[in-house]
Amino acid sequence: MRNLIGIVVIVWLVIGVLAAFQRGYLTDKKDVSCHSFGDTALTIIAGPLDYLGVNPKISCHVKAPQPSK
Repeated sequence: MRNLIGIVVIVWLVIGVLAAFQRGYLTDKKDVSCHSFGDTALTIIAGPLDYLGVNPKISCHVKAPQPSK
């Protein structure tokens, strides 16, 4: 049973990598940001759900600390 679960998880993640590749997340030569990394990671984790219309997105609001006055 553990082997079956492991195989399912690996197949799930492989399908997610294929979906991320097809969306251009792994091929575009752009700067890596919180937004692009998050979208790529969510696409890989969502796996086969991507082909059912799920389009996971993440919004990052990273604020750099401001210097004291």
